[in-house]
Amino acid sequence: MSTLYQLYKHKEKNGTGTSVNKTYVVPLSELYVEPGFNVREIDQDHVNEFRDAFIAGEYLPPLAVQVTEKGIKILDGHHRYYGALAATEAGHPILRIECKDFVGSDADRIAFMVTSSQGKPLTPIERGSAYLRMINQGWEPAEIARKVKRSVSDVNLHLDLVRCGTELLDMVRSGEVAATTAVALSREHGPHATSVAVGQLDKAKAAGKKKITRADAIPLFSASKARRLVELLVDASLLNDNCGDDHLLLASGTAREITLILDEYRAGIRQGDKS
Repeated sequence: MSTLYQLYKHKEKNGTGTSVNKTYVVPLSELYVEPGFNVREIDQDHVNEFRDAFIAGEYLPPLAVQVTEKGIKILDGHHRYYGALAATEAGHPILRIECKDFVGSDADRIAFMVTSSQGKPLTPIERGSAYLRMINQGWEPAEIARKVKRSVSDVNLHLDLVRCGTELLDMVRSGEVAATTAVALSREHGPHATSVAVGQLDKAKAAGKKKITRADAIPLFSASKARRLVELLVDASLLNDNCGDDHLLLASGTAREITLILDEYRAGIRQGDKS
């Protein structure tokens, strides 16, 4: 059976376009993790999966690393690294682990963590945190979108998410509020978003639900009532008094119904601001 090395070695004869992109086998003791660098939170179950894979002798992709003054810093492959440590602690020493150099800027390294298919899928909060790092390095949302091959609206959504309050983000982590719902709450209620979410979650739990939906958090006003309000206002006239103030002159017999519709809107859509 032939190998890639043999194919490459005789490339002048066989005409192959195969080239060498080296990886290195690095002692586990020379690798290190920079606290706070990894945008992914460590998932112990995922670590255990890699531990079992190392013990079973399965093939695992190389870690992406950078050589620094402190040693060899892991850029991608943190769960694989912790899995190797766990296998060693379980009595199956992993002396060395395959690594490859990563070449690029700080922003390139962050984008690599976001787009890498080897790592555990990012949660919305983790993705937003990565985008925020790039923003803090002077990148614009449109530039980030091109770098990570996502839409600008996706980048802005995740940035808005990580700018939500701590308590609201904790509710997202626990699964009580979806990431998109948290963003919608924040955009609708601003600094009151967390208190609105807590109030709506209490109502949802009282009704036997485990989490709030967007409809629970931001109830939609009746479309028929909205149309009716437009019908009632269509014959109104805009007047300006001598003081420069504007007044709306309503058609006869419409004031009471208009007031009722507006009161219902205030009581429904805006009730969360008082939570």
